[in-house]
This record gives sequence, structure tokens and C-alpha cells, in this order.
Amino acid sequence: MNQEINKALEVLKNGGIILYPTDTVWGIGCDASNEEAVKKIYQLKKRVDSKALICLVADDRMLKKFVKTVPQVALEIIEITDTPTTIIYDDAQNLASNLIGEDGTIAIRIPDDEFCYQLSRRLNGAIVSTSANVSGLPTPNSFKEIQEEVLKGVDYVVNLHHEKICTKQSSIIKLSNNGVVKIIR
Repeated sequence: MNQEINKALEVLKNGGIILYPTDTVWGIGCDASNEEAVKKIYQLKKRVDSKALICLVADDRMLKKFVKTVPQVALEIIEITDTPTTIIYDDAQNLASNLIGEDGTIAIRIPDDEFCYQLSRRLNGAIVSTSANVSGLPTPNSFKEIQEEVLKGVDYVVNLHHEKICTKQSSIIKLSNNGVVKIIR
């Protein structure tokens, strides 16, 4: 796994995009602070950049680097949930501007996955994580279902867990600083 982390890290640091296994589905990712890399993902997915993307961070300490105020309830949700849960936060910071929603929000998940944890920790930053498909087409449940266009459109394909089958995306909850909680997915 270390070799794959090193290869993926090199691509991320050089502004490239990767195809990698996450705690949910196969994802397309890049350094979440690199606007040009984020733009490449939107182009590959044929997705308008007003549709937000999810980011992964290593832990709650790193989360605080990208969100001005992390509501206490978010930390409690992260602690008690046993399924992948993405939280949309107000007041995103230190991220590519084309990644942050028009309303200043950002969707972030702390994955329960060793590869994702180590990659984010060693990058010392957030990693974009969007499903490995062209917008409008079904999310692939396994590596073998990923479209050729996506495979050829990334700079590096992580060589781990190609046999993994994923049938569920993360839950998404929006936590506003004013205390409003909304279930998105």
C-alpha cells in the first residue's frame, strides 16, 4: 500500500487527478486546494462547476483547517456514526474556490479507510472525492464498471482493491452554523 500512496501523492502534488478506492465507491480525486486540478475533474465528469464535490480529510483536526467553525454536533455525528457520512459545512476555507459552493459551503467526510487516511495525512490536505463516472451515468459499483473514458482521463489509477464491490454512497447531512440540520441523502 505504501508504494501506491507514494505514487498517488506524487500525482496529487503535481496537480494531477487520480482514480482511487474510497470507503464508499471508486472516486476521482485531486488536491482540493488546486483549482486547475479541480477544473480537470469537472471536465472529465462533464459536470458544471456549480455542482459541488465532496472532499476527504484524515481526521477532525484536519477538518478544522478547511471549515472556519466546526459545529460540536458535527464532531458528535462523526464519533457515533458507523456508516460513511458526509457533512456539508458553512464557511469553507483554504480550498480551491471552484470547489466551494456559491453559498460558501463544502462537503467533507472523514473516511474509515486506511489508504484514504494515509493519503490525506501525507498530503497534509483535503482530497476531492467524486464518483468515478461521467455525470448523468450510473455510479460504478466496482472497478470493472468504470468507463474507459474515466480510466483514460485520469493521471493515475491506484492499484488497490480492484475486486472491491461498493453499492452504497455516503449519507449526506447539511449542518448550518445557525443550528439547522438537513438530510440531503
